[in-house]
Amino acid sequence: MSAKTKYTDEPLGKPKVVPDFLPAPEDLVFREEGVKVTLALSKRSVEFFKREATKHNTQYQRMIRRLLDAYAEHHARPLTTRSTGPAGTGHLSRERRRRRAG
Repeated sequence: MSAKTKYTDEPLGKPKVVPDFLPAPEDLVFREEGVKVTLALSKRSVEFFKREATKHNTQYQRMIRRLLDAYAEHHARPLTTRSTGPAGTGHLSRERRRRRAG
């Protein structure tokens, strides 16, 4: 058993107040509303995510969900003015190329 800490009434010196940099407790709760879906995945994909989840001590469903969220967020961004193809692919559709060729 460790020795008890003995507190004394000594001066603290010049304490410095630092700004609060920690997030509010409600900001630490990372939960979005979920929607249950039934999805058929390849055995190879599921095995991959299960292996990776085990390595990183997490759930494979959570990894898949985060991957899909990241994909959706990336592709939901507004297209740049240089993007001319469908869904921001940067490629012209066959019809558009035909019209441009004249």
